[in-house]
Amino acid sequence: MARVYLSLGSNLEPQRYLGAAIEALRERFGEITVSPGYRSKAVGFAGADFVNLAVGLDTDLSPSALNDWLHALEDRHGRRRDVPRYSDRTLDLDIVFYDALITQGAGHLQIPRGELKHAFVLRPIADIAPDFRHPVSGLSMAELWAAFPAEREPLLPESWSG
Repeated sequence: MARVYLSLGSNLEPQRYLGAAIEALRERFGEITVSPGYRSKAVGFAGADFVNLAVGLDTDLSPSALNDWLHALEDRHGRRRDVPRYSDRTLDLDIVFYDALITQGAGHLQIPRGELKHAFVLRPIADIAPDFRHPVSGLSMAELWAAFPAEREPLLPESWSG
């Protein structure tokens, strides 16, 4: 089994869609770890604020099979792929880490995920996996978050029922 950390985000009815994603992840993978949620400005386009969180889970799926499963979950919840990549979305589910694997593949698969450079991805993962070490830098998530210039990308805690 691989330990995986996912980034989840939504800026269209986030309570509804993130809640549905967490429920589906629990049904498929069993016990999962869910971070607090954070509200942040959209990155790359003018849109409604996003709510982002992280999930830790164990899986026997390969990275590409997990990525396909996540894309299918996005699609079941109205994710549109006929619009620009940076646009409003019901669900955005990305594999950030898959154990200490470093890989790229079809379907925008990039592990570790480049968006870790953003507070909305790094902070939630640091909340649930502070001792997990980045497979390239060797730094822990807590160390990366402590060094992050948080004022550059403000996050607001989001009351969360997930």
